Amino acid sequence: MKDGADASKKVAAGICGILIGALGIHKFVLGYNTEGGIMLAASVLTCGIASPIMGIIGLIEGIIYLTKTDREFVDTYVSSKKGWF
Repeated sequence: MKDGADASKKVAAGICGILIGALGIHKFVLGYNTEGGIMLAASVLTCGIASPIMGIIGLIEGIIYLTKTDREFVDTYVSSKKGWF
């Protein structure tokens, strides 16, 4: 079942967002390479100055991912490809 496999990314993306969201790893888990690259570049190229902001974004997104039902998660982030929040 494809939806079940896609929904399994929810926990991995949520935990990565909460713990290391400043690096954008949760975006890469979901296949959003452009968005993940933006977060990673913002954190690295500013020598960490933007890391707290990217970390807050990752924290918020991680919580959002984990609080959605599997169906909502797949519809929003896998099918519709919503890249931010």
